[in-house]
Amino acid sequence: MSQLSAIDYAVISQALIAAAREMGVKLIRSAYSTILREARDGSAGLMDRHGNTVAQAELIPIQLGPIGETLRACLRRHPVETLKEGDFLINNDPFEGGQHIPDVFIFTPIFVDGRVVGFGASVAHHLDLGGGAPGLNIHASDVYQEGLRFPPSKYDFQRDWNGGSFERLVTANVRVPDLTIGDFNAQFAANAIGVLRVKQLCERYGADKVEAAMKEMQDYSERRVRAAIAQAPKGTFYGEDAVDDDGLSDDPLVVKAKVTIAEDSVEIDFEGTCPQVKRNLNCPYSSTLSAALSCVKSVLTSPDIPYNEGMARPIRIKVPYGSLLNPRPPAPVRARMIPAYRVFNAVMKAMARALPDKVIATGFDCTTAFCLSHLGEKGYSVYLEIFGGGYGASKDADGCDAVDSPLSNCSNAPVESLDIDYDFFRIVGYELAPDSFGLGARRGGAGFFRRCEILKDDVQLAIYSDRFRLAPEGLQGGEPGQRGYCRVHRANGTVEDLRSKAAVDLGKGDIVEMFVGGGGGFGRISERPDSLIERDLADGLLTRDPRAARKLAAE
Repeated sequence: MSQLSAIDYAVISQALIAAAREMGVKLIRSAYSTILREARDGSAGLMDRHGNTVAQAELIPIQLGPIGETLRACLRRHPVETLKEGDFLINNDPFEGGQHIPDVFIFTPIFVDGRVVGFGASVAHHLDLGGGAPGLNIHASDVYQEGLRFPPSKYDFQRDWNGGSFERLVTANVRVPDLTIGDFNAQFAANAIGVLRVKQLCERYGADKVEAAMKEMQDYSERRVRAAIAQAPKGTFYGEDAVDDDGLSDDPLVVKAKVTIAEDSVEIDFEGTCPQVKRNLNCPYSSTLSAALSCVKSVLTSPDIPYNEGMARPIRIKVPYGSLLNPRPPAPVRARMIPAYRVFNAVMKAMARALPDKVIATGFDCTTAFCLSHLGEKGYSVYLEIFGGGYGASKDADGCDAVDSPLSNCSNAPVESLDIDYDFFRIVGYELAPDSFGLGARRGGAGFFRRCEILKDDVQLAIYSDRFRLAPEGLQGGEPGQRGYCRVHRANGTVEDLRSKAAVDLGKGDIVEMFVGGGGGFGRISERPDSLIERDLADGLLTRDPRAARKLAAE
């Protein structure tokens, strides 16, 4: 930081963080689809010229954690020295730094005096990118059936996008082209904001100072993380969790984590995790990396440490190739968030052995992808939303109620927005679920119900979820949270319970009930203050007083 004064560094670093946040706002406000516009399933940030993360918007952790891996895969094919004004890089390949097909990463180089000083970066979950089914192909047995795959590639914006060959290629292969192209344009708009703000900083302070600030931001995060690790207990700790099943058998998919905390570094080894599977429950390496890093940061460090490339330097991740968490191509990976959460859970359980006061119990911790689609006279209409459940409790706080899980951070789409955008279903029930959480000194977060009435025939439902068989576990004597389910109440009066990974046809008058469960409790219920029990009873989150059983046992 020799060329930077402390004041210049403070101003530039905060300006870069502010620019990344502005990019995130631009991305969401410019979006067309409900999954991006309302659910906010997208992210943005700034990168340096080497492909390292500098600053991020506070959106989706799983997307942002490994974004450097995604850009560096592009730069290996298209070195920074070969780029020119107007180029953009794109990547959604799960086996070359990407995550799953719907998450498309776009990088726009930032030129100052003919030299690239960094990149504006954005990622969005696209509603439909082709593949074997609208929005979500539950039955995919390889990645080719999951949609268009963009390997790390370079295109010219004016030539290839604005009515050009690449835009036409995308348009011809998706079911909802207006929404998909609109969301791509939202990404370009977000990147343009980042490019503009960095150029303005370079004009004011000089490119050398801005690049020096980018480097120091990463070095600062590394120093803070190493210092935090140095304060943690040393040793090797073990944890494991499991996905319910792969959708074909009832066998759980076990994720094992060995966490070794050394002097100022952490190694996480996933040896012993089950092999990759035939369905879409496989998790690419970049997603495994992001999930593990997120857990370590949440337990060992403080929220004021900026999440950038420096944060990852003290943490080494080892994942067996050909396993559930690092599959060989062409494995399908669409539902990679479910095993990614088991990575988070397994590492959290290992950390609980070292730092029991700084962890949380297991939450519902599951991305429940819920997709309804209908082909009408005017083409396809596709609705996709991501549901979370209840968080696990901690030593000092109840778990959060009915929010997306720690790796995702999506919002629930407002019912009013869905009423406007879709005419083949309507929401007829949406409520917190009483008694859905694990009790304890601190209770888990509550889950919720969502009920959809189908208004037309020939509607398709596809879901992937988890925790239908294996309940979220409590900690330190806390009770488990409730398991989830998906149930179809047919118009003819019959009821059909679906597996956690399923696809079915629906008709007019059918009602789909989706229940996402609650989180595990922390500590024994006997230690819970009366005031908190009475609050939950008054709010209707408890339908029975747990103290009654306690009193009866004492008698």
